[in-house]
Amino acid sequence: MSLVHLLGSKTNKTLFTTPSHGQRTFIYDQLKEMYKIDISETDCHDPQEALERAQIWARSIYNTQSTTFLTNGSTSGILAAVLSCTQVGDKVLIASNSHPCHFNAVRLAGARALTFDLDIDKEWGVPLEVNPEVIDYYLSRYNIRTVIITSPTYEGIISDIEEIKAICNRHEAFLIVDEAHGALYPFCDSLPISAANIADFTVQSLHKTAGGLNPTALLHSTVDIDVKPALNMFMTTSPSYPLLASIEANIMYLDSREGRKEINNLVSRLDKIREKCKGCEFFGDDPLKVLVKVPGITGYELSEMLYEEFNIEDERTNEKSTMLLCGIGTDNKKLDLLQKVLTKL
Repeated sequence: MSLVHLLGSKTNKTLFTTPSHGQRTFIYDQLKEMYKIDISETDCHDPQEALERAQIWARSIYNTQSTTFLTNGSTSGILAAVLSCTQVGDKVLIASNSHPCHFNAVRLAGARALTFDLDIDKEWGVPLEVNPEVIDYYLSRYNIRTVIITSPTYEGIISDIEEIKAICNRHEAFLIVDEAHGALYPFCDSLPISAANIADFTVQSLHKTAGGLNPTALLHSTVDIDVKPALNMFMTTSPSYPLLASIEANIMYLDSREGRKEINNLVSRLDKIREKCKGCEFFGDDPLKVLVKVPGITGYELSEMLYEEFNIEDERTNEKSTMLLCGIGTDNKKLDLLQKVLTKL
């Protein structure tokens, strides 16, 4: 039985177990349906076995050595990956503008962070891709155990994962890719190549672009290293099975004909918006990240104009440009509005 079906079946037992609400007491009525499927690891349910089967199934979808469901975001995946492949005193190479969890993972592992700076595109005010030559430079001069890179960046800039992986292989270093914003990549040929089948460890956030609930995510691995001992160090022993079941359902949808069609249609619509909005400038490698600027106004002015005049809230803004994030849930009504507003601007 899958997690989805397990949580969909009702128990006829009188529960003297955790959680104490017993699937019948709804303190927060707006989450009534969540209470009804919130279970614990009791003999009458055995959700752990269903979880193991779901993760084995997911591994076949992504063609990985292992795919682990995460209910504490990509942050927990980064922590587990670093703890799984580094020892106390090891050197780990990361970008100086990396997410805080990269630095925290290195600290927790008792390792040492070596940092490098990314080039900044001055016209757009965003960091650019990781230069493979920079990685090779550091690996050639220092005994570095692990490399962590972020691709795509928040603004949708892609690094050459295959080249960087080849460099890491030559220097016998692990490669961890923070692909938090790339969860849709494995399901659409029009999107950049996913690192899930290339890097040693890859994390993806389902809640960012793939329509998942906060803070569901995945940790993929292509190496024969068990990440469970590392995850067990900081993950709860009382996981949210409704969230875990939502991950299974999320992957089912992304891999379905309907899901793939929706992703392809979304990419196609966004390409057309870029073509039709001649007065705007666009930048980036990921079509799901609409990084835009309008000549004559700053990114902050554009952001304020979108919010105050058109009731549109962007994801991120800097002095030069504004970024609007799209994904599962960005329907045609939203896209029609975006096209109308950008055309007007």
